[in-house]
Amino acid sequence: MDTDSFSHAADALRTADRDRYLATLVLTGPQRQAVTALYAFNADVASVRERVTNPAPGEVRLQWWADALDGEGHGMVRQNPVAEALLDTVTKYRLPTGTLLRLIAARRFDLYDDPMPDVATFEGYAGETASTLYQLAAMILNDGEPVETGDAAGHLGVAHAIIGHLRAFGHVSSQGRIMLPWSVFAANGVSERELFSGQESEGVVEAVGQLTEMAGEHLDKADAAIGVLPAKLRAAFAPVAILRPQLAALKSSHAAVFAAAPDEPDWRKIARLSWWGLRRGR
Repeated sequence: MDTDSFSHAADALRTADRDRYLATLVLTGPQRQAVTALYAFNADVASVRERVTNPAPGEVRLQWWADALDGEGHGMVRQNPVAEALLDTVTKYRLPTGTLLRLIAARRFDLYDDPMPDVATFEGYAGETASTLYQLAAMILNDGEPVETGDAAGHLGVAHAIIGHLRAFGHVSSQGRIMLPWSVFAANGVSERELFSGQESEGVVEAVGQLTEMAGEHLDKADAAIGVLPAKLRAAFAPVAILRPQLAALKSSHAAVFAAAPDEPDWRKIARLSWWGLRRGR
């Protein structure tokens, strides 16, 4: 493996997805590099929407990643250090490219302004994006052998996706987008105009509160499932140590649902991750 490409992937991840970068610090050696490469790839495809002005160039970027994984065209793909690190990781740990291709396909939803219709669709989207990362990270920690993580990856992925989108709720709504289940807002009498204008109505606050509770239920189920996994796999789920306080902050501040979400400094997150690793992750 090219150590330079993995160093570049770590730098890219540190900038683009700080929390996942911090979560890799509980890992060691080649496995840390491999999970970092996986997360750096995800950070790239997850940020495509923010880097393009319309869906067409976004589709091109996602197709570039799909072709890279398929080995089709783009003979110079390994000049991209994040792609090189990912491809080396896929080879060494025998990661299923089909799973990564489904992640890319799910991210095409991000490029358009169609609302997320309902809870079932959102859970499917979270499963193909966030849950997939947990499953593949666990496979890396299992030295490339397929592993059954039970409900841990599924529930933690959904919780992670809900919390992330609640934290970005004001920003995403100001763009005229609805990434959380629209059916929950509609059931509370919320109109699209309220969301897009940042109007904090009683219905908006109630809907956000219900989604916060939903995230908590998934987080509790994930925590229980992580506790019964083999010890060597648990570190793949370390982000739960960061998600728990973020959820608590959302619960205490959801009256200001469109405001920027409060967050903790890196040193506190690192302390939480270290303590979690000592208590649950090893």
